[in-house]
Amino acid sequence: MSRLRAALPLILLVLAGVVLYASGALSQLSPEYLVAHQVRMREEIAANPWLARLSYIGLLTLGMATGIPGTIVIILAGGFAFGVVEGTIYSSIALTLGSLILFLASRYAFGAGRKHPPALVERLRHGFAHHPVSYTLFLRFVPVLPFGAVTVCLAWLRCRLWLFLGATWLGGTITLVFETLVGAGLGDALSQADHIGLGMLLHRNVLLPLGGIALISLLPLLVERLTRHRRVPPPGV
Repeated sequence: MSRLRAALPLILLVLAGVVLYASGALSQLSPEYLVAHQVRMREEIAANPWLARLSYIGLLTLGMATGIPGTIVIILAGGFAFGVVEGTIYSSIALTLGSLILFLASRYAFGAGRKHPPALVERLRHGFAHHPVSYTLFLRFVPVLPFGAVTVCLAWLRCRLWLFLGATWLGGTITLVFETLVGAGLGDALSQADHIGLGMLLHRNVLLPLGGIALISLLPLLVERLTRHRRVPPPGV
C-alpha cells in the first residue's frame, strides 16, 4: 500500500496525459488548423489577453508534467500565436514548472532511490555520480529520449534539484527559442502555401531554426570530445 501511495502522484499524471492526448486537443493546435482559424484565434487573444496567455502556460505545463508526446505541437502553436519573444517566455515558464512537477512526482514514486533500479539505470547512475553536471546537460541538450522520459530518468538518477532546474531551464529555453521560431515560421509559410508539404520545410523562416536545433543537439558531443582530449594524459607521462 505504501508503494502505491508513493506512486499515486505519478500515476495520476500519466492518466491525465492519456486523457489529454486522447481528447484530441493537440490536433486543434496543429499549424494547419491554426492558419485556417487564425482570424478567430487572434480575436480571442485580443479580447482576453491574460486568459489566453495563462491558458497556454497551463496547457503546456500540464503537457510537460504528464510527459506525453506531442508537446512540440503546443510550443509551435505558442510561437504562431504570441510571436518568438512572448512565445519563448511563456513556454520556458511552462516547461520548467511542468518538468519540476514530473520530477518531484517521479522522485517521490521512486522513494529517493531506495528501490533497486534496472541494470541500464544502474550503469547510468554510476557514471552520473562521477560527472553529474556533464550527464545532466548532455541528457537535456541531446534529443536522444523524449523530454519527459529524461525528466523521469534524472529523478531516478537522484539528480540534485538545483542542477535539474538549472539544466532544464537552460537546455529547454535554448531549444525553445528555435522551436518557437519554427512555429512562427510555419505560420508564415502556411499562409503562403495554404497546405503542409515537404517544400514548406525549405522556407527560410522554418529551415534556419531547424538547422539551429540540429547544431544545438551536437554541442554536448563536441564539448565531451574536447574535454576527453584534455583528460587523456600525453604518451610517456
